Amino acid sequence: MHYLYILQSIKDGGYYVGVSKDVNKRLRQHNDGKSRSTVAKRPWRVVLVEAYKTPSEAYLRERFIKSKKSKKIIETIINKRPCS
Repeated sequence: MHYLYILQSIKDGGYYVGVSKDVNKRLRQHNDGKSRSTVAKRPWRVVLVEAYKTPSEAYLRERFIKSKKSKKIIETIINKRPCS
C-alpha cells in the first residue's frame, strides 16, 4: 500500500502533504529534521492518512491537494475524513 499523509505543524499550525509506504517512519524523519522542506516547522503530527493500492493513485491525490494551494481545502479534507 501507498499512503497519502497530511502533517500539521505543532509549532505554527501549517500543513505538509506527502506520500509514503511507511507513514510512521516518514513522520520520524520529518521530526528528526531529515527533510529540508519541513525542518523549520517541527514538530509535526499526522492529521490524515489515505491508503492507495498504487503509487500513481497516491501521487495523483497529492498533486490534486497541492495544486489547490489552500489551507482551507486541506482543512476541509481533514474534517471530512478521520485520521486512521
